Amino acid sequence: MASPSSSAADPAQHKYLQCLTNHSSTPISQAIYFPTDPLYTSTLESNIRNLVYASDSTPRPLFIVAATHVSHIQSTILCCKAHGLQLRIRSGGHDFDGLSYVSPSPFVLLDLFNLRSVTIDVESETAWVNSGATLGELYHEIAGNIKILGFPGGVCPTVGVGGFLSGGGYGNLMRKHGLSVDNVVDAIIVDSDGRVLDREAMGEDLFWAINGGGGASFGVIVSWKIRLVPVPETVTVFRVERTLEQGASDVVHKWQLIADKLHEDLFIRVVLIPVPAKFNALFLGKTERLMGLMDHEFPELGLSPADCLEMSWIESVLFWSNYPPETSTEVLRDRHPELQSIKSGKRKSDYVVTPIPKASLEGIWAKMMESGKTGFVFNPYGGAMDEVPAAETAFPHRAGNLYKIQYSIGWKEPGVEAEEKYLGDIRRMYSYMTPFVSKNPRRAYMNYRDLDIGTVKRGSKNSYAEGKVYGDKYFDGNFERLVKVKTAVDPNYFFWNEQSVPVLPGKVEL
Repeated sequence: MASPSSSAADPAQHKYLQCLTNHSSTPISQAIYFPTDPLYTSTLESNIRNLVYASDSTPRPLFIVAATHVSHIQSTILCCKAHGLQLRIRSGGHDFDGLSYVSPSPFVLLDLFNLRSVTIDVESETAWVNSGATLGELYHEIAGNIKILGFPGGVCPTVGVGGFLSGGGYGNLMRKHGLSVDNVVDAIIVDSDGRVLDREAMGEDLFWAINGGGGASFGVIVSWKIRLVPVPETVTVFRVERTLEQGASDVVHKWQLIADKLHEDLFIRVVLIPVPAKFNALFLGKTERLMGLMDHEFPELGLSPADCLEMSWIESVLFWSNYPPETSTEVLRDRHPELQSIKSGKRKSDYVVTPIPKASLEGIWAKMMESGKTGFVFNPYGGAMDEVPAAETAFPHRAGNLYKIQYSIGWKEPGVEAEEKYLGDIRRMYSYMTPFVSKNPRRAYMNYRDLDIGTVKRGSKNSYAEGKVYGDKYFDGNFERLVKVKTAVDPNYFFWNEQSVPVLPGKVEL
């Protein structure tokens, strides 16, 4: 733990420590890590998921507050305001462009990994989960209490709940049960004045905003009350591949035509790196019923019962995370199982609203092979995603979308030259896809953070105009309401990052 004696050695550190201590109702010194603390570096780097932001040139926080109590969050906000410091908020560290733990201005990192309790209420089929918990910890706790409930979260167990939920996180249950934010019933937030507010106290406008609008624009979300969803005792999964010689182009083209129209119990994802095409699926039922659906709706895939595996929902979480068979569910409690595989990377996103012609798909395969390592993931919409109005939550991408594309590239080579090469590869691929995706605006998914699509400068007099560039892409028709909420609850723009929701023109007081 942090050492208060070492913290007090530097006058500036002493000033910050004194402020934090004065504003916290519980002891805080042991939660603070200054650069002089031997655990500062390991605490900072333990939740960095992109090595682009782990270089010697990356700005580092003046200090880290690894909060263990809500009063630590309150005091951190108040002291950052008092001393003119930026605040970055991290729950799991999967912000792909590093905004949860990097800032160009002097900043403090508020790390929530110690606040990760999960409390399941089986009778009401709800749970309270702290923002610092991972999805894996949440899933493990649900399954440990009841086998026939789950939650429509993502397929990466180490993602932090806080960022995932507030950005409108999705997963392989979304066609049946909607997004994560469609199943949030309450939340606890600390606002820019240090007030602790639940849904009733914050009001419906702010509650709406943090469900898909990005929590870090509005405050620090401490915990969420979520509605659990029914899952059958037995689900079926499959993972099959098709090469170009096996007709991958025809199969992917047919997938585009039917994936959003299949029974809502079935979610089929397509992974392209670029070939063979991989089809990964979760079906909420047994193999026999799945085969009936596939034979009728998607015979082109050529699925056989031998391709299918029956298991429990929690076992399917492990399958989708690529764990070997018979892996214990205890691995879901490990926040860092992939530390050895962390690399530099970049993500981008798109939405497809009309099927891409087969000839154009073949052009995409050729471009992918030319560009090198850029991979695609196609995630189908339809089902429950068509039933929730676009303005119901701050997350707007609903009916009318066939599927979402995630572009990804990763590399191990160090240095600026390698970074520029691979960033150039994925950007060229993204540019090539322009004719095939949504337009006016070209929409994007906020949880696949992408600074390429626009940024807002700290203290800019044009923050609204700058923010509208990316805001329309992330939030579409919900952007203007988000701006009004932001202006009402954080008029001084304390909660700022390079892609935060801006305030209305003329309202910023810096």
